[in-house]
Amino acid sequence: MKNSGLRIRIERDLRDRFVEICRQQDRPAAQVIREFMRQYIADFEAQNELKGKNGTRRRN
Repeated sequence: MKNSGLRIRIERDLRDRFVEICRQQDRPAAQVIREFMRQYIADFEAQNELKGKNGTRRRN
């Protein structure tokens, strides 16, 4: 369920290039950003799990 927004400021060229590539791939830019965010979180959590198993202190 989508019930929150995120507003960010980025360079116009970065935005334009990103949106154009999304269009070329027939994918909504918001969907690509959500996928990136999910993967970023998963990578972070996996890295923390590895650190926790190696004896280093995990932060919550």
